[in-house]
Amino acid sequence: MIRALKKTDVDKIAEIWLDVNLSAHDFIPAEYWRGNFTAVKEMFPQAEIYVFQDEEQGEIQGFIGLNEEHIEGIFVRTQTQGRGIGRNLLDFVKNRKERLSLNVYQKNSGAVRFYEREGFRIDEAGVDENTGEKDYLMVWETSAFE
Repeated sequence: MIRALKKTDVDKIAEIWLDVNLSAHDFIPAEYWRGNFTAVKEMFPQAEIYVFQDEEQGEIQGFIGLNEEHIEGIFVRTQTQGRGIGRNLLDFVKNRKERLSLNVYQKNSGAVRFYEREGFRIDEAGVDENTGEKDYLMVWETSAFE
C-alpha cells in the first residue's frame, strides 16, 4: 500500500534514508550522510513524501520524496530491494505528474540503469556541489510515451 507520510513515520523513514545512502553511495564518506541525518529528518514533515507500507506486517519498506516535479530520492530498505517497491513508488508519482526529474550519481550505475528502464533519459551531466561527485540530471515526461 502506498500512502502519504504521517508524522509517526518520520523516525522509520529517516532510518531507511541513512541505511540506503550508506550502502548505495559507498564512494561518499559515511560521515557525510551521518552529518546530514538530523537536518534531513527535520525536513521530512514539510516534504511531499509517499511511503510503501507492507500490508501484512504493517512495516514501511520504502519511500519517495518530491519537491514539486523533482524526485529528491527513492529509498527502499536494503532487505526488500529488487521486489518492485521502487518501481511501484515511481509509478505512483508518474500517475500524478506529467514531468519528473531527479539527480543520480554517475557511480551509482544500478540506479542509472533502473531510471533508464523506467523511461528517464539523461538530460545533462554535472557535479553535486555538496559531495564533489559527478551526477546526472535525468528527466521523464508523459509525452515520451504518447
